[in-house]
Order: sequence, then structure tokens, then C-alpha cells
Amino acid sequence: MNDGETLVEAALRVLNTADPVEKAKLGDEIANNWFQGVIANPYHPSQPDIIVPDRPARLSNVKLVSPSLMPKLGKAGSLQSRQAIVHSLVHTESWAIDLSWDIIARFGKQESMPREFFNDFVRVAQDEGRHFSLLATRLQELGSFYGALPAHDGLWDSAVATSKDLFARLAVEHCVHEARGLDVLPTTISRFRNGGDNQTADLLEKVIYPEEITHCAAGVKWFKYLWSRSSSCSCADEESDEVIQKFHEIVREYFRGPLKPPFNEAARKAAGFGPQWYEPLAVKDFTQ
Repeated sequence: MNDGETLVEAALRVLNTADPVEKAKLGDEIANNWFQGVIANPYHPSQPDIIVPDRPARLSNVKLVSPSLMPKLGKAGSLQSRQAIVHSLVHTESWAIDLSWDIIARFGKQESMPREFFNDFVRVAQDEGRHFSLLATRLQELGSFYGALPAHDGLWDSAVATSKDLFARLAVEHCVHEARGLDVLPTTISRFRNGGDNQTADLLEKVIYPEEITHCAAGVKWFKYLWSRSSSCSCADEESDEVIQKFHEIVREYFRGPLKPPFNEAARKAAGFGPQWYEPLAVKDFTQ
């Protein structure tokens, strides 16, 4: 670590680390240094803004394809299907690491965010790094490895689309995408159980699922904060129709297509994300 390094500078080092295993390890070290006070400042107000890359450093060992060309993952009934699902989760978590450090590096100083913002997303980044490491290890135990199968980068496409607007980044990446993960995880967990793989099911259910709820909560929390700070009303109600309307406007502008039910209402509610936030954005069923 560099003497006097700020958190934003350290975040940039994570983004510029290509190897995902090293990326997770470095992120964990930086997170510990931040929470222990070894890294004292989120950024230096007087120094010029750092340049954040449009795309983080990544190894080229994962074959990337369009989301529409991705092979079906299956329902965890076979070893091949279980490998494919875990590989997909490992890839998602590798991007989640970058997304967490990117929001810190790209928007933290630019938007003069409070220290608690940095605390929350460092915590998210550390969780995502641990999820990546645990799932990558599990994938090896299942006889495969990260890079053995194709993957898509839809998650980072959304990051590029929201790179100029913190409202949009929080809404799309840290509310919509995170909440979608909460919607599908229970089904994924039950599929692994039904397939006889309780070890993967336990990892998803006991470690990853509860922590992902807190990640969605961070997105909702800071979207509300940003709206409250920007609102002309000094007594802005963070659950008002106006903040929810702002969320709807942002998602319609930056997210392609409607949100797809069924929704995990219990997990979303635990994240502070009630149905009034997402149901108006959902696919409408016009069948009689």
C-alpha cells in the first residue's frame, strides 16, 4: 500500500487488477485497511479527480458471448448443469467486485458523498470478493474452473450506460440488478437441493443470500439519500411519491424493458424496497 493512499486511489488499484482472484484478495486487504483506519481518507478534496477506466482490467480467459447466445444453464439436475450455474454465479460476483469499487472511485468524490457511503460500498465490495472466492472454490470442487464456460457482460453494459449519473447507477445496478438476484436465488437454492448438492445450496442460502439483501438495501438507501439531498424540500420524505417517481423515471430511461416477476417480496422488503418501487415497472399481464 502507498503511504497516504486514499480509498479512491486504492479502489482504482482494484479496478486495474486483471486477475479476478488477485482482485478479490486486494479488495479484501483494502477493505480491512479502511475499516482499521490504515487508509484514513476517502479522497483528497484538493487533488485533481482520478481517471476511472471505462472498463476495469480483466483477463481474457473467459469467452464472452452475447446474452442471447448464452447456452441454457439447466436446473442443477446434472453435474454439467451445476457447473454451469456456479460458473455463471462466479462471473457475476467477479463483476460485482468491480461494480462496488467503481461506484466508490467514480462517484464518491465527484458527488461529495459522506463517509458512510464509502463504508457501505467497501462492505459490499468485501462481501462480493468473498462470494467470488467461495464460489470459485466450489466450482473447482465440482470439477470445473472459472473460464471453462462462456459468459456474458450484461452487468457491465449497464455500468457503462450509467457511468455519468449516480442516480442511474444506484437505481439500475444496485437496486434493479441486485433485487433480481434476490428474486432468483431461492429457486436456484432449491434446484441444488433437489439435485442432491446441499453444499452449494448451503453456501448460497446461509452466506450469499442474506448478504445480497444488504447490498440491495445499500442501493435503496443511497438512492433515497441522493434524492433527499437534491430535493428542494428540506423535509424531503425518503418514501414519498416523488422519490419513487424519480426511481421509475431513471429505470425507464436506463434499463431496457420492464422488470420481470415473480418478485421475492420478502427479501425486497427486508432491503427497504417495497412493491410501490418496482411493481409499476413490471411486465403487465394482459391475459383475460
